[in-house]
Amino acid sequence: MSVNHCGDFKQTYKDDMRVLQTRFIRFWVYGFVVFLYVFPLIASTYVVSLTNMIGIAVIGALGINIVTGFTGQISLGQGAFLGVGAFSCAFFMNEWGIPFWLAMPMAGLVTAAVGMIFGIPSLRLKGLYLAIATLAAQFILEYLFLHLEGITGGSNGVMFPSPQVGEFYFDTDQSIYYVIITVAVLTTIYTTNLFRSKDGRAFVAVRDHYLSAEIMGIHLFKYRLLSFAISSFIVGIAGSLWGAYTQYITPEHFTIAESINYLAMIIIGGMGSVLGSIYGAIFMTLVPNLLSYGTSVLANVWSGAGDLIMSLKEGIFGLIVVLFLIFEPDGLAHRWKLIKAYWKLYPFSY
Repeated sequence: MSVNHCGDFKQTYKDDMRVLQTRFIRFWVYGFVVFLYVFPLIASTYVVSLTNMIGIAVIGALGINIVTGFTGQISLGQGAFLGVGAFSCAFFMNEWGIPFWLAMPMAGLVTAAVGMIFGIPSLRLKGLYLAIATLAAQFILEYLFLHLEGITGGSNGVMFPSPQVGEFYFDTDQSIYYVIITVAVLTTIYTTNLFRSKDGRAFVAVRDHYLSAEIMGIHLFKYRLLSFAISSFIVGIAGSLWGAYTQYITPEHFTIAESINYLAMIIIGGMGSVLGSIYGAIFMTLVPNLLSYGTSVLANVWSGAGDLIMSLKEGIFGLIVVLFLIFEPDGLAHRWKLIKAYWKLYPFSY
């Protein structure tokens, strides 16, 4: 006799921990991944270039969310760590002749080592004090970018060779898109599974209550340092991809403004959420471009409007962010959960 269950039942722990719980979710996720790889064939060059920037931002946001969102260690040095990855990768390719596919993970390891060095204060510092320590790392690395001319080219920057396979060069928006999207998808999968592992759960325990975590036997310094290492490695990969996309890098690309931009991504998207990193990266990349587009449209209607909005552009962008944080402090990922819950329970209020 067959039994019809009413509800969502899991009979094993493995089923309960499955990332894609239902066939419906798996269908749409796999379909979306297929769409991503078909996208350059149907989209314009401008839209593909915008998607490339979003892909790089997603990777960087996932990196900073590991150390800040999941482990609770505020970091204001992500812009500099992007630079470490980009300049290291360029140096390996230009000076040592190493192909991009090997230079990129090597640059990630260099960035991880640098991140661990500047993560050492996390043993004694937390909160705003740790933020100031990582801010110091940002300024120290910016100074090194300008003065280590043999590696970074100083204020002139360096050319970044295009990745290649045989005689094929990934030197167009459409071709480099596949590299960026593939790395973004793999990073998302890795990050999602990281927080289902022992180390990921230790990160969350350190964030939520470090004293209880220490009593339970979690080595605080080990996992804080490990979170800096993993985060910096991913950010270094994002920096390498940024260099491959722009093909020319200078210290001006990796300032404190970039660090604040990435911190804003995870705050707006949702701290401690993989989906939040993605939503925040999309938001922070699209809004400035939408403001620029709106300015150009208004300039065609009223010539003075374009100049006025351009002068207020940064202020308008900041106002949007502030209003967003006031009315949606838990981020876009939380709002998405509420929307799903609403339609799952509709038409019942409970």
